[in-house]
Amino acid sequence: MANKVQAAAAIDTEVVFRCQHCKAELVVTGTDTGLSMNCSRCGKLTAVPRRTKRVATVDPAAQIEEIQRKLTENESQRTEISGYLNQLTIQLHRWQRRLQMLDERKQELEKELAALKT
Repeated sequence: MANKVQAAAAIDTEVVFRCQHCKAELVVTGTDTGLSMNCSRCGKLTAVPRRTKRVATVDPAAQIEEIQRKLTENESQRTEISGYLNQLTIQLHRWQRRLQMLDERKQELEKELAALKT
C-alpha cells in the first residue's frame, strides 16, 4: 500500500528544468527524472535532472493579495514620480523665464552700447 502511495506521489510531481542547449523551460513528470529527452524547442537531446522540484500550488486569494499589494506600491511610486516631474516642470519654467529676461536685458544693453558708440 505504501508503495502505491509513493508511486502516485512520484507521478504527480512535476520536474521543471531548462534545456542544456537553448535554455527553454521544460516540464516532465517525476517518473521521467534521470532520463534524457528531446527538447521541444531546439530538438536536441537534454538530460532531465534527478532532483525533483514540485510545482507549488498557489492559493488564489494569496495571489490576489500579492498583486493588489504590488498595484498599491506601483501607484505610490507613480504618484511620487509625478510629484517630482511637476516640481521639475515648475523649476524648468522658472529657468526658461529667467533666460528670457536675460536675453531681453542683453538686447537692451546692446542697444545702449550701440547708441553710445555712435
